[in-house]
Amino acid sequence: MKKYILLPVILLLLPFLIWAQTLQSPNGNLKLGFEIKQGIPYYQLDFKGKAVVLPSRLGLELKNQTSFLEGFELGNISYENLDETWKPVWGEESSIRNHYNEMEVTLLQPGTERQLIVRFRLFDEGLGFRYEFPLQPKLAHFVVKEELTQFAMTGDHIAFWIAGDYDTQEYDYTESRLSEIRPLMAKAVTANLAQTPFSPTGIQTSLMMKTDDGLYINLHEAALIDYSTMHLNLDDEKMVFESWLTPDVLGVKGYLQTPSHSPWRTIIVSDDARDVLASRMTYNLNEPSKIEDTSWIKPMKYVGVWWEMITGKSSWSYTDEFPAVRIGETDYSKAKPNGRHGATTENVKKYIDFAAEHGFDGVLVEGWNVGWEDWFGNSKDFVFDFLTPYPDFDLVGIREYAKNKDVEMVMHHETSSSVRNYERFMDEAYKFMKDNGYNSVKSGYVGFILPRGENHYSQWIVNHYQYALEKAADYQIMVNAHEAVRPTGIARTWPNLIANESARGTEYQAFGGSKPNHVTVLPFTRLIGGPMDYTPGIFEMDISKINPDNDSWVNSTLANQLALYVTMYSPLQMAADLPENYERFPDAFQFIKDVGIDWEESKYLEAEPGYYITIARKEKGSNNWFIGNVNGVPPRTSMISFDFLDPDKTYIATIYADAKDAHYRNNPQAYTIRRVVVNNKSKFSQLTAPGGGYAISIKEADKADLKGLKKL
Repeated sequence: MKKYILLPVILLLLPFLIWAQTLQSPNGNLKLGFEIKQGIPYYQLDFKGKAVVLPSRLGLELKNQTSFLEGFELGNISYENLDETWKPVWGEESSIRNHYNEMEVTLLQPGTERQLIVRFRLFDEGLGFRYEFPLQPKLAHFVVKEELTQFAMTGDHIAFWIAGDYDTQEYDYTESRLSEIRPLMAKAVTANLAQTPFSPTGIQTSLMMKTDDGLYINLHEAALIDYSTMHLNLDDEKMVFESWLTPDVLGVKGYLQTPSHSPWRTIIVSDDARDVLASRMTYNLNEPSKIEDTSWIKPMKYVGVWWEMITGKSSWSYTDEFPAVRIGETDYSKAKPNGRHGATTENVKKYIDFAAEHGFDGVLVEGWNVGWEDWFGNSKDFVFDFLTPYPDFDLVGIREYAKNKDVEMVMHHETSSSVRNYERFMDEAYKFMKDNGYNSVKSGYVGFILPRGENHYSQWIVNHYQYALEKAADYQIMVNAHEAVRPTGIARTWPNLIANESARGTEYQAFGGSKPNHVTVLPFTRLIGGPMDYTPGIFEMDISKINPDNDSWVNSTLANQLALYVTMYSPLQMAADLPENYERFPDAFQFIKDVGIDWEESKYLEAEPGYYITIARKEKGSNNWFIGNVNGVPPRTSMISFDFLDPDKTYIATIYADAKDAHYRNNPQAYTIRRVVVNNKSKFSQLTAPGGGYAISIKEADKADLKGLKKL
């Protein structure tokens, strides 16, 4: 009897230590607790007995209706589990295990006669949960004023974050304590670093954190469909994050109709940073592919007329004569060429020749179509037509030239964020692509969104990106979307989304530079949701040697640039530098030519966000392995084992590494190349420079290949 007398007292004093409903991950390391307390739903997450998320409330505030915040009673609870394996069209491995335990909680709101479902899925590496709004008599159309999901942290964690801008993710990451975010954010706003208003005290996902006791925590979202993008506002006194959805021009966060659901809110957690990189939870929370025949979706390496424009050596525009261009009315045949246009027939053929000579699949050409003279910053609705080439770009001739060289041309569609204009031309533009042999498109959304007042990450624009992707699938076109919303694993469902930019890419190295450790953060943040078209492979770090008027510097060693082809996963990889710079370093360029782009399996050998990453990947369809290591600012000795290699085989490893005196700023092109014999018992130690790294190509060898080579 004493047990039953004391139990209510314990619940009263410690209401969140005993949970009404619990769920464990398949391996038992993660434990979820759920309870309704005074009509309000709460959850908590533990890892190996340690709290990861303290009791945190769930709910949504609705506009002009009673909100889904309180007044709840517990309805039905059901449990499911799944253990399956699926094969991605492309990826970091050829098969992905989807293994979770699920708890579906139905919340009843008697005062409104409505119900809300919260679905929890607990994987070995983390938690995903979402709100579901079933079809019901008392709820049809509704407007989300705000989603108020909380993530209560256990302390003042170290975080790698970027500001909660509604229109861009293209920032360097800041490493700081959570308590330091607000003052650092205030400095950024004062310095006018924000392109648009921030969420009040917010930061963007994917957010990477580390606790003082060694837990790695990542907050993000999965399956962002027909909903606003989530930012995170931080109460830095209580250390509680709360979701903050991107608003539209009216300040509204979402327009929904039952049946519908939110995206998944995701929490990845481990005491080993490598597990965060290895997680496929974001993909697993998305639906299977909706494209039945995926034979036309193929990973590719490409070069392009791009870096010379980014550095300022050449221009996108054909002429300087037109202060204001009206598409369809401006007669370019009478214009005087500016002499700097990059997308000329002659220049493009040079890139096609280079691609053909070195085995690249495609060539991207930017600035091929009319309208670039006043495309940016003028809020033009009708800005490009995606059909009409400049006079010096022979589209048909280039098409045939590339075809004869067995090189595929990659289309470029810059929209200048005039979304209505792109949708106006989309069918015609995609048909034009197919008629001219273009099977992939790089789309761009530079500038503020039209219609005016919308944001890059509000619900309406998120729906546009999805519309463009699905329309491209109708025409069997692969999409590489730049400046679009950050990916949330949707490439599982629509694998023609072969890459995104959606972060600070290599172009910023020509716009003043990025932090040397930027590439040691991106795989823990931006790449959690899908591959990035980072455009690596820069060999000339001094941009003034390309354009004397640009004094930017690429903050990386050459060996680091090689390693990015392994550490920055993408099935679409660009050799971004000018052909002449590759011709200066043909021995290093060989790694870019050799490295795979589609993988059988991946091994995460070393990892610490902001400091270093080492990854080994086995190429799909071969026995070749490739290793990439990128290092942050402090020099470091990387130590790895080759125990992932087959035990009964011998290999030759070609090692491209920083020289002893290499440094991203003082001596970036100092590198060494050596060939050694390795097997699965080999150990490897390598000093990595500030902003440096190494890349290794490992190929199976026969006895004749081993002559004269030393064992590692």
